[in-house]
Amino acid sequence: MSVVAPIKALCLHIKTICALLLKRGSMYLEEETDKKSEVISCIFSLKEEVGALARGLRLFEEKGINLTHIESRPSRMNKDQYEFFISVDSTCSQALDEVIDGLRTQISGHVHELSRNKEKDTVPWFPNDIQDLDRFANQILSYGSELDADHPGFTDPVYRARRKEFADIAYNYRHGQTIPRVEYTEEERVTWGMVFKELKSLYPTHACREHNRVFPLLEKYCGYRQDNIPQLEDVSRFLQSCTGFRLRPVAGLLSSRDFLAGLAFRVFHSTQYIRHSSKPTYTPEPDICHELLGHVPLFADPSFAQFSQEIGLASLGAPDEYIEKLATVYWFTVEFGLCKQGSEIKAYGAGLLSSFGELQYCLTDKPNLQPFDPDKTSLQKYPITEYQPIYFVAESFEDGKEKVRKFASTIPRPFTVRYNPYTQSIEVLDNTQQLRNLADSINSEVGKLCEALRKLQ
Repeated sequence: MSVVAPIKALCLHIKTICALLLKRGSMYLEEETDKKSEVISCIFSLKEEVGALARGLRLFEEKGINLTHIESRPSRMNKDQYEFFISVDSTCSQALDEVIDGLRTQISGHVHELSRNKEKDTVPWFPNDIQDLDRFANQILSYGSELDADHPGFTDPVYRARRKEFADIAYNYRHGQTIPRVEYTEEERVTWGMVFKELKSLYPTHACREHNRVFPLLEKYCGYRQDNIPQLEDVSRFLQSCTGFRLRPVAGLLSSRDFLAGLAFRVFHSTQYIRHSSKPTYTPEPDICHELLGHVPLFADPSFAQFSQEIGLASLGAPDEYIEKLATVYWFTVEFGLCKQGSEIKAYGAGLLSSFGELQYCLTDKPNLQPFDPDKTSLQKYPITEYQPIYFVAESFEDGKEKVRKFASTIPRPFTVRYNPYTQSIEVLDNTQQLRNLADSINSEVGKLCEALRKLQ
C-alpha cells in the first residue's frame, strides 16, 4: 500500500485545523526585574501600514504615560508586522492596563508584557534567542573557586587559584565567541589520564552502543587520548557537525531552570576545570572528565540529542514545582540513566559513564531497577554524595523521548514552544498566525517526503 495518500491527507488535515482555529489572547511573560529601576516593559506588534505607530503611541500620550525607552524590529511571528519594545515608569502601571486593552481592541495589536508581576496568566521569563543565554550564564549558584570545606582542593591554594582561572574564562565568555583554549598542566593531564584509562576499559561491556559508537570518533577528531585533555572548542565544533549541540563554558553551578533552558537551544553548559589530583576517582561536582567522557559522546547521537532537548523545551515557562520534577527526570536519565539494548541493560547516564566505581555498581544486582516513567521518576528522591539506590531503565531513547514529551504536555502553561534551528530561537505557539507558519513549514517538509517516496516507487 502506498504511503503517499495518507501523507497528503495529513497535509489537508493540518490546513483544516489551522482554518478552524480561533484567535486567542496572548500570554504574559513574567520576568524578575531590578526593583531599584522600577520599570515596566512590554512588546507590542503592529501591522506595517501608514500611521499605525502614531495611533499606538497616541494611546500612551492620552493616558499621560511617558515612554522611557522604545525600539523596533521586524516581527518574527508575522512578516507583515513590526514589534516595538517599550519601557515605562512603574507609577504608570494602572494606566498601562488601559493602553494594553486599547492596543488589542482599537489597533489589533499583539502584546507581550515582560516585567510586571501579575497573578493571572503569567509564566516565568525564559530565553527566546540563543543570545539570551548570555543573560543568565553568570547567574551561578557558586563561583568556580568557592569550594566547600570537605572539597579535596579546599586547602590547596594553587588548585583554588587554578579554578578561578577557569571560572574567569567562562564568566567573560559570550555567545558566538571561540571558547578560549587552555594549556593544561602536567598534573592535570595525569589526573585525566588515570580517569580516561580506567573508564575506557569498562565502556565496551558497560556503556550503551551509542556511546561506544561515538567514542572512537572523538579519539579520531577531537584529541581524546590518555595523555591529552581535549579542548572545549574542538569538541563543540564536532558536536555541532553531528547534532547541532554545542558546549558553552560555565563558571559554576547554574539553577535547574537556567541549565535546562540551555538544553532547549541544544547548548550544554560545560565546566573546563578538572578534579583535584589527590582523589582522581572522585569529584563532588561536575568537572571536565564528567563532561567530556560522560555527556559529550551521547550528545553526538541524534536520538539522544533530541531526547535531551525535549527536557529543555519542557522547562521553558514551566512553574517552579515542575522545574523540580524535570530536573529530577534529567537526573535519572541524562545523568544516571540505564536503557535496554537487546537482552542486556547498559548505562547511558553521564554520572555513570564518568564514574569508574558506579559504572560497575549500577549493573550488579545491588541497586533497585525500575522502568522509566516520568510521572513516577519525577517524584523520586535521590542522594548526591553516594551511589544511587534506584535507577530507572528506559526501553530506548525513542521511547524515553516520547514519554518525556507526553509528560511535558501536562505542564500547566498557556502555550507550546518550538525550537527554530534556522534562527536558533524559540517560537511561542500561542496564536493563529504562529500555527499557520508552523503548518506551512510542515507542509513543505511533507511535500519533500512525498516527492522522495514517489521517486523510490
